[in-house]
Amino acid sequence: MKMLFFSAKPYDRQFFHQANEKHGFELEFLETHLGPHIVNAVDDGTPVVCTFVNDKLTEEVIGVLAAKGVKVLALRCAGFNNVQLDAARKHGIRVCRVPAYSPEAVAEHAVAMLLTLVRKTHKAYNRVREQNFALNGLLGFNLHGKTVGAVGTGKIGKAFCRIMAGFGCRVIASDPFPDAELQAAGVEYLPLEELMAAADIISLHCPLAPENKYLINRETLRKMKRGVTIINTSRGGLLHTADVIDSLKSGHIAYLGIDVYEQEEKLFFKDLSGSIIEDDTIQRLMSFPNVLVTGHQAFFTEEALRQIAEVTLRSVGRLMNGEAVDEEVILV
Repeated sequence: MKMLFFSAKPYDRQFFHQANEKHGFELEFLETHLGPHIVNAVDDGTPVVCTFVNDKLTEEVIGVLAAKGVKVLALRCAGFNNVQLDAARKHGIRVCRVPAYSPEAVAEHAVAMLLTLVRKTHKAYNRVREQNFALNGLLGFNLHGKTVGAVGTGKIGKAFCRIMAGFGCRVIASDPFPDAELQAAGVEYLPLEELMAAADIISLHCPLAPENKYLINRETLRKMKRGVTIINTSRGGLLHTADVIDSLKSGHIAYLGIDVYEQEEKLFFKDLSGSIIEDDTIQRLMSFPNVLVTGHQAFFTEEALRQIAEVTLRSVGRLMNGEAVDEEVILV
């Protein structure tokens, strides 16, 4: 049974080939992202298409895939905001994802970004390599005793809360569905506005949906403490980037760490070191000394990639056999 991959990188080939030894699919990998420009290149009779976060599964694309015989769309990621689910339902295409691939990987990356920013280890690294051992300009602050707000306490947010509690932080959270284990461990759930007003550090761990697009915007930023630190390892569309830049310029945001960016499909997962980047917004962000940008790297651990490959292949096999799987995106 053939599986056609889009947005495939060498590490996708490595981990999917390893996992496929016990599944026996015919795997084909394309580096290009999936969109209207390439969808007609899918061979007729291809039953499974596997995509990633920046592939565009519009109604037009899904219609072409259905006409070519695609039965399953396998998302090797947790989010599915890039898929027109109504179109998939209309054409009888089943959609699966990987809702929990090593939540600790993303949570730990959020903490790594936070520590890098507040202790300026990236700047110290560059200085020392130039034999500059001066400490001026490297002053940081303790995480111990700070109030850390987690927006979203699913598997990733929950892992993040546990880590920050270990640092001796006061951990507060906002989520429509409070987690009883976190509450028992001392995490205090607050309405989102109260969290924003109380937190020294805010880390985003919620999915992107129409109702929370631009969750961080001019108005919500005004409710935050001056000197707030914001970390986003979830989805770029949670931040209104222009408003965030204004807040950085005014000094209201002290530190910003982002592993995601609203226009990232034109940039991330590519080597653009020899190119002129025309996106003035990302260039402006990267010009701030108190901003750290990584290229959608938070998921990128051996454990997570093994889990992504195994869960994806297992789910596809079961769906093609007409079975139900927990990883299927419910089309309602």
